[in-house]
Amino acid sequence: MGIAASLVSCNYDNYEEPSFQLDGRIVYQGEPIGVSYNDVYIELWESGWQRLGNIGVAVDQDGSYSSLLFKGDYKMIIPNNQGPFRKITNDQSGNDTIPVNLTGSRTMDIEVMPYYMIRNTNISSGNSQVTATFDLEQIITGDDAKDIQEVFLYVSKTSFVDNRTSIANTTIGVEDLELSSISLAVTIPEIVPTQNYVYARIGVRIDGVEDMIFSEIVKVDL
Repeated sequence: MGIAASLVSCNYDNYEEPSFQLDGRIVYQGEPIGVSYNDVYIELWESGWQRLGNIGVAVDQDGSYSSLLFKGDYKMIIPNNQGPFRKITNDQSGNDTIPVNLTGSRTMDIEVMPYYMIRNTNISSGNSQVTATFDLEQIITGDDAKDIQEVFLYVSKTSFVDNRTSIANTTIGVEDLELSSISLAVTIPEIVPTQNYVYARIGVRIDGVEDMIFSEIVKVDL
């Protein structure tokens, strides 16, 4: 028993850890797609392994992702109904699966087609309020187009900003919405313990799409 335990311990000690980092961003024409924390993910399937599962990689709020992996060939998949965008056909695979040959650490952005983009965002504070002005650009038109359901301004005590963490928010419905020169303002409640800053960003809910698209998170001094 002692020898067996020693051998098992030795095998565990010598187990090779993944050492290659694969990272990048979900982008449209090089511009990151903002999402809510821990809600959007991609899958990596390693060729040659008879495994039942996959490696799930969460997409961060700024559209970035990162994973430590072994050397090898992988298939990268964005599962259906993930993200406020449509997937793009990959030239190499002929479908939306993205082949990844990993021989060392690498950075690889994933190009997608969002339904809308948030443009010209300006978020500021004054008179106990946070105010945002911005434009919206419809990217997908025609048969695949989707309407906007609601637009939000979220304010949070921390740099995690969405409907789950906001201490104040306001919205504009589709019946009052124009795509240009949109303005939203929300009053900041008393913050306990007191702090002289908050974080804010715009979120857009698209009809029939689970995940919202978000603007960049901005730290606002009060």
